[in-house]
Amino acid sequence: MSTGIWFWILLACAVAFLTKLVGHLVPARLLEDERMTRVAGALTIGLLASLVAMNTVSSGQQVVLDARLGALVAAAIALVLRAPFLVVVLVGAGAAALLRLTGIG
Repeated sequence: MSTGIWFWILLACAVAFLTKLVGHLVPARLLEDERMTRVAGALTIGLLASLVAMNTVSSGQQVVLDARLGALVAAAIALVLRAPFLVVVLVGAGAAALLRLTGIG
């Protein structure tokens, strides 16, 4: 690797370290505020939802509709029916397997 790339790698490492350090320096009273708890919860849910959506309908740089979308729908239905998490995972995996078995995806 060239020396230029090492500069950017070390800079990224320094930024990551400093970000974590600044997080430790935030006063506890700010982190225990009810608004901060709601914001952190909303950010977590939003990031997880976007990750699931991207992994469901993308393959490389293309949008692909295959068995993963059916598995997500089946898992969402299981969630609406208040199934335990393990059951939700198994329903999604089973739906993907059945869809792939029928030639979809």
